[in-house]
Amino acid sequence: MVGGKSFGERTFQYSNVLIMVVLMVLTIYPFWFSLISSLNNGDDLVRGPVFLWPREFTWASWQTVLADPGILKALWITASRTVIVTVVSILHTAMFAYAFSRPYLRAKKFYIIVGFTSMYFSGGLIPSFMLMTWLGLYDTYLVYIIPALFGGFWNVIIFNANYKGIPDALFESAKMDGASEFRIFLQIVIPLSKPVLAALSVFTAVGVWNDYATTLYFTQSTDLQTLQYMILRLIQSNRAVDNMMSMVQEVNVAVSQLLNSTGGKGLVTAKTIELASMVIASIPMIVMYPFAQRFFIKGVLLGSVKG
Repeated sequence: MVGGKSFGERTFQYSNVLIMVVLMVLTIYPFWFSLISSLNNGDDLVRGPVFLWPREFTWASWQTVLADPGILKALWITASRTVIVTVVSILHTAMFAYAFSRPYLRAKKFYIIVGFTSMYFSGGLIPSFMLMTWLGLYDTYLVYIIPALFGGFWNVIIFNANYKGIPDALFESAKMDGASEFRIFLQIVIPLSKPVLAALSVFTAVGVWNDYATTLYFTQSTDLQTLQYMILRLIQSNRAVDNMMSMVQEVNVAVSQLLNSTGGKGLVTAKTIELASMVIASIPMIVMYPFAQRFFIKGVLLGSVKG
């Protein structure tokens, strides 16, 4: 159709917009529901859920969570671990992938076999537990750092594809000028790999931030608990109380009232504490995405090689 879009094109465009809006609502609303529920009066929330806006707004649950020294310590453990692992793991993996991408690397087939094997097979939980114990990492802060220093062979494959897109003329000219491999990596490869570095940094940070299995399996000290592990324990304890309440509600009224009291009364209840903890734990990752997104750009290599 000359001079405008055809009926089929408009229908396709409107359908895409409608589908994306529905997906956006389905993605955002669970977080919004948790947010407004955590900002609602606990006693009022027992009457029924809120859907669009808090019926009785209060910061009490958030203040209770942020005033808890255990939560703050867990937040520090999680945040410091995330920053250290993300920076060191991405740099370490990028360096390995650069060496792996070079055609003159010796024993390259051996690394390929080991790498692809590690993608599909693992030692399992018990051997991993034994290894951490033998290395002296069990119940130490380093158990969060050292095992995560390598980002996995999946990241190596992504880095490798990115490095192969860098013109060979850059490497050849740098070597003619006497640049070492480390200098080429730091001054040429890293600046030209910002998009993939940013993307993998975000994925790594999110994975480390949300990890609770390491705390569950390889630590026992309360000083090493991560934020996600504390939230998991809080959710499990609340569900246990709810299950017990439902079981004894019709059998023993006195016990039911006792269990009900453990859920808290007033502005703050166990449910609002649980929701506030989950929302607070999600905020750093949500804030990080807009800043990292500016690096997700194309055309970084344009103009790198001049004829």
